[in-house]
Amino acid sequence: MATTIEEKEVTVFGEEEAKQLVNELRVAYDSGRTRSYSWRVAQLKNILRMCDDSEKEVVEALHKDLAKPELESTLYELGMIKNACKVALKELKNWIRPEKAKTSLTTFPSSAEIVSEPFGVILIISAWNYPFLLSIDPVIGAIAAGNAVLLKPSELAPASSSLLAKLFAQYLDTCSIKVVEGAVSETSALLEQKWDKIMYTGNGRVGRIVMAAAAKHLTPVIMELGGKCPVVVDSDINLQVAVRRLIAGKWGCNNGQACISPDYILTTKDYAPKLVDALKTELEKFYGKNQLESKDLSRIVNSNHFARLSKLLEDEKVSGKIVYGGERDKDKLRIAPTILLDVLRDSLIMNEEIFGPLLPILTLNNIDESFNVINSGTKPLAAYIFTNNKKLKEKFVMSVSAGGIVINDTTIHMAVHTVPFGGVGESGMGSYHGKFSFDAFSHKKAVVYRSFTGDAALRYPPYTGFKLRMMKALMGGSFLAILRALFGGSKS
Repeated sequence: MATTIEEKEVTVFGEEEAKQLVNELRVAYDSGRTRSYSWRVAQLKNILRMCDDSEKEVVEALHKDLAKPELESTLYELGMIKNACKVALKELKNWIRPEKAKTSLTTFPSSAEIVSEPFGVILIISAWNYPFLLSIDPVIGAIAAGNAVLLKPSELAPASSSLLAKLFAQYLDTCSIKVVEGAVSETSALLEQKWDKIMYTGNGRVGRIVMAAAAKHLTPVIMELGGKCPVVVDSDINLQVAVRRLIAGKWGCNNGQACISPDYILTTKDYAPKLVDALKTELEKFYGKNQLESKDLSRIVNSNHFARLSKLLEDEKVSGKIVYGGERDKDKLRIAPTILLDVLRDSLIMNEEIFGPLLPILTLNNIDESFNVINSGTKPLAAYIFTNNKKLKEKFVMSVSAGGIVINDTTIHMAVHTVPFGGVGESGMGSYHGKFSFDAFSHKKAVVYRSFTGDAALRYPPYTGFKLRMMKALMGGSFLAILRALFGGSKS
């Protein structure tokens, strides 16, 4: 009897519940409410207010889930969300305005424009490492574009997921914007439904599952995945500045648990010892000598990820390569910043995305060898280089295919809303941020206007040689060809 009572108390979310939620969202979208400028602005302003009102709760939730430092939570999550909202509010009228397009002689007289229309009902599946930013940032784009949205936060950050559900219900239009919490079964139920677009942030294994589910309904997808983000370090640099920026992008971004975090370093054999010494010096300045106790470093998200990272360190090809750090506290899920030197390319740590505080350094005879190393692997979400060599910068930009590239810094492109953020190849497809978010959730509809005047008989049967010559000339857009077709004789 006790089991029966417990089972009754459990809220079941299966395919029927998912179908009902999608139907509710579609009714809301079909009513036209989400398309209005006033609705979009109201929701965006409510997100801003939500961020301001709940800052303390957000910081506490991120500390529960990841022991994330307050500065990272406030600036890198809430701060970036608020910036995205402010950009959308400032530019929304321009974004939704139809874009004039040129027409050609073939359709003369006519005019054309590109109309941005919402896709409809959007599913956003977000990640655990930046649970607020990676949930709310795409929601901002979907709302700005006029869609109805369902957000599925990651169950691996339970405090953040619960708070997101609570805040969305409190601040946003619950008819058009909904949150579903849960794990694999809930996500699977949602993926069985017909959506108008799906955005997934996470790893490639789950990304393939999401894409397969979307393919059943021919649903377009945005995939924000990851990969092994390389850092090339040349010798003609300000080493202290370079190392500080590298540390900020690696350990200062959720202790390496970020999709754009530097994954490994490429430098020359001669320069590697200087680089390692500089890293050691600056790491101790930032995090002290006992870095397992530092309050400025996030912990590992859970025991499974802790075990995965430990396995990378215990690989026989790697265990003897640790030149700094390596300390672990299983009970507290803490791993200290760890540097590994002369790591072999066929080791386990070099064959999967690290997503943690471990940083391998591969040494080369010369810096040009780095291009072969990078391009022999899958295309990363980001690639970084530190150099003052102009030709090397140009070669890096032109030769390395990555979602984004930063010269002489790491990860900062994430904060530039005027450039797209997204992957290429196995690191993802599609992009967002700023207007790119609006575009990601908008269908660009071509509209051509004509009147009933200027109707040409050329396009209608019966077809003749003259009509053929004239149509070819018109489609070619050459006035000279048109004159030749007109006065070149009427023989067919």
